[in-house]
Amino acid sequence: MKAYVWDLPTRLFHWLLVTCVIGAFVTAKIGGGLMVWHGRLGLAIFGLLVFRLIWGVIGSTYARFAVFVRGPRAILAYLLGRWRGLGHNPLGALSVLAMLGMLFTQAMTGLFANDDIAYSGYLASRIDADLSARITSIHHLLEKLLMALVALHLGAIAYYARVKKQNLVKPMLTGWSEGRPEWSAKGGGLAAFLVSLLIAALAVWAASGALQPPPPQPPATQVPAF
Repeated sequence: MKAYVWDLPTRLFHWLLVTCVIGAFVTAKIGGGLMVWHGRLGLAIFGLLVFRLIWGVIGSTYARFAVFVRGPRAILAYLLGRWRGLGHNPLGALSVLAMLGMLFTQAMTGLFANDDIAYSGYLASRIDADLSARITSIHHLLEKLLMALVALHLGAIAYYARVKKQNLVKPMLTGWSEGRPEWSAKGGGLAAFLVSLLIAALAVWAASGALQPPPPQPPATQVPAF
């Protein structure tokens, strides 16, 4: 039997986020002119995360934080093999929260970072140079921690596939998983999607520096009279 677990917006978010994170990592390592794209991809990641936060409240059943974020009892039951359910398991939920939190912090620090050469984050001009330099150091440190978290995430997927014989990737591609049909996800819908998308778009617009006052105009050059 099959149950519908992951709605289309959740799946699109997941794979767009994977693509943008890989692109941001590659462009940062190559540097140079690609830093412009690194910034754009960081802005896209920020927008995706805002969308996911809203969708985690008004999206379909298994996308909601209130459903998959559980307490210590559920985590213990899972570790003892007593937990049954669809979507993120109680332990996996902690991994999801850690990943989202780390990516959100990385995207936020990137908005205020600079490389002291030719690139500055979209909001770096709003703070002084010393603070921007400190935030840039945090951004670089978090990159290493984020890569470690990604490695753990991939390791968990491989563990579930090889040891538990549970494919976690396929449901995120198709939306369907093993389960009773009556357990299928409900809620979400077009209206919730449009609201989440609109809020994410407004957040990206603000983070891009659109609310900053325009730069002062240079003083007019006086032409000497002859």
